[in-house]
Amino acid sequence: MEKLTLGEEGELPVRIAAAIRDAIVEGRLISDQRLPSEQELAEQFGVSRPTVREALKRLAAQSLIRTQRGATGGAFVNRLSYDDAASQLITTSTLLLSMNAVDFETACEARYALERACVPFAAARRKADHVVAMRAEIRRQALPDLTDESFCASDVAFHRALVDAAGNPVLSYQLAGAVEAMQPLMNMITFTARSRERIVALHTAIADAIDAGDATAADTVLAELAAYTSALAEDVRRARSARAAGMTG
Repeated sequence: MEKLTLGEEGELPVRIAAAIRDAIVEGRLISDQRLPSEQELAEQFGVSRPTVREALKRLAAQSLIRTQRGATGGAFVNRLSYDDAASQLITTSTLLLSMNAVDFETACEARYALERACVPFAAARRKADHVVAMRAEIRRQALPDLTDESFCASDVAFHRALVDAAGNPVLSYQLAGAVEAMQPLMNMITFTARSRERIVALHTAIADAIDAGDATAADTVLAELAAYTSALAEDVRRARSARAAGMTG
């Protein structure tokens, strides 16, 4: 392996992990390649083995490497899957939204703009199982005894099926954060005010359009759903303001 060098800032384990990560990203370390031993890395970086061990733990937590025991064991460069990366993206997106207090309008605008970009591909490339998944969630959403939490989860699953119908794993990965992080945020704000019947009707129209390969119709209904979601948020905001004013009046 080509010699790696450390930057000038940051804690040693962080800098070592970053150097190895850069080597993976740049192709100097390839999938399934065995990394040097902890001792070899310690000598290469001029640090202790515990410091190297901590750096490797950081890389493993990012799914960039895996460890194997035994005579042929060691640390190996992982072949990162879209599913593995998506779960990390969802967590990061959720934290960003909550920690930075992203307003509802910004989240809604981004989430639907990204999803609408998938509609032409979904209409052209959808497979039977994508449509089946969307319709299964619609049937679930129509159940009279479905809890709010389950309805929100089904809402997310419906939109993920729509995104996956685009048949582009890069788009599905990029949209994982938008759908699975932003959608629950929007559901939490609007679920008390929305009409399940209206949501089911809009979802049905989207599924019908995708099934028919009609991208224009699907985009129109998705835009209507976005407008409805924004209007619900405004209604909730007004109601809260009215209650607050009544309590202080």
